[in-house]
Amino acid sequence: MRAVEVTGTIDREGHLLLDQPFEEDISSRVRVIVLFSEPVQELEDDPDDTPIEEVKASLKRAFQQAKAGKTRPISEMWDGIDAE
Repeated sequence: MRAVEVTGTIDREGHLLLDQPFEEDISSRVRVIVLFSEPVQELEDDPDDTPIEEVKASLKRAFQQAKAGKTRPISEMWDGIDAE
């Protein structure tokens, strides 16, 4: 048995529609393993995700500080960061 990876779509009737035809003449039964993407989790459901409004407010504050000249050298920003 030989494996060939292709992409396609399964329609509502369960028919497998390949994106491209095979370059070889394949006229026999085949085994099919279907891999599909998991649904994307909503951002609100992720407890580790910062809300978009909070990110926007933080970026706005940072931009205002940069415009006012309230900056620090990048070398100071790396202090205390542990690289694994």
